[in-house]
Amino acid sequence: MLSHHTFSSRASHQHTEPSLPLSSSFQRAQAARISNPFALKAHGRLHACRVQSYARNTRVFATAQASLPSYEGARIKVIGVGGGGNNAVNRMIGSGLQGVEFWAINTDAQALVQSAAPQRLQIGQEVTRGLGTGGKPELGEQSAEESKSVIQEAVANAELVFITAGMGGGTGSGAAPVVARMSKEAGNLTVGVVTYPFSFEGRRRAVQALEAIERLQKSVDTLIVIPNDRLLDVAQEQTLLQEAFLLADDVLRQGVQGISDIITIPGLVNVDFADVKAVMSNSGTAMLGVGMSTGKNRAEEAAQQATSAPLIERSIERATGVVYNITGGKDLTLQEVNKVSQVVTSLADPAANIIFGAVVDERYNGEIHVTIVATGFSQTFQKSIIDPRAAKQAAEQEAKSMDNNWKQPATSSTRPLQSPSRKGFF
Repeated sequence: MLSHHTFSSRASHQHTEPSLPLSSSFQRAQAARISNPFALKAHGRLHACRVQSYARNTRVFATAQASLPSYEGARIKVIGVGGGGNNAVNRMIGSGLQGVEFWAINTDAQALVQSAAPQRLQIGQEVTRGLGTGGKPELGEQSAEESKSVIQEAVANAELVFITAGMGGGTGSGAAPVVARMSKEAGNLTVGVVTYPFSFEGRRRAVQALEAIERLQKSVDTLIVIPNDRLLDVAQEQTLLQEAFLLADDVLRQGVQGISDIITIPGLVNVDFADVKAVMSNSGTAMLGVGMSTGKNRAEEAAQQATSAPLIERSIERATGVVYNITGGKDLTLQEVNKVSQVVTSLADPAANIIFGAVVDERYNGEIHVTIVATGFSQTFQKSIIDPRAAKQAAEQEAKSMDNNWKQPATSSTRPLQSPSRKGFF
């Protein structure tokens, strides 16, 4: 039987378990982090590995008076697949995102050692021998299929599962659609939150990303794609390359947190999981907008930033569903919540299904953060946002095809000439 390694972080360090043998690739990865010793324990078909917990793993949302009660509602999992997904999960953990169970999935054993996720799953040991996929999505897909049984265990016992990954590489592009499919088959509300590569990363990664997004679209209820090039519109001229990728990770974090917080964090306005499910179940393409402001007019300014953000443009007007979250400090007022809501609802279609939550977090005193997820767009519309050049080429091809059909000679058939079927991008 193939051995798939699952790593589990625990806060207690009072005992260690006897070690079990590991693959040589994993031993090399283990040795790379002496300060983080592993203790292995057999657990059914898995090898569960307990590691020392990180301080940032134990942050909680709290006030000076009392800690928030433990959440016992919908069980939410965030699964980062591949290097980009793992980095995004690290970002979420570091930000103190609560009420969710974090997983990191990768073929690269050493990359998993560097992950802060409490649950880590190495896949495709026979395919990659503990290494990466070399940017080949087919190897990522094969690795996920090889490890199907343990991935099914990872997505089990949940109601909402976020799949986050960077599209264009090997593991994320190849394995994320497989993980999403298994989550959907398990009956979970499955939301994909992924990035589309910067244009400077090359056409090959762009093509691989588009193909992966098309596969992923078929296996999720809602898919949020963040085109990294759009981040250039908000980045400063002096932004370093590394900071640009960190910015992309943080936008992924905001997308996940904006949805999960309104379910898991008690606030001024509480939202039930069933409300979120009603908007996001089988809703297809979604767009993300974020905004933040301080000062006297912070509520209106944050809302306007979110609704006009480069990542969402004016697409909120076409949405059939809108989920938005307002987060502020203890100084957040009901009037400010109302002002944000007025901005959002004035732009949205009156027939759209709109739900929102308002969360108080003392770390944001003096600030208001607004996150908007607008759902129900056509695949063609998303394509035009992600890759305008490819969308233009597709439109030209479709127009040419329609023109050729109309030029066909008439036949004796009384059946009217049918226009060609529209090609779905994702």
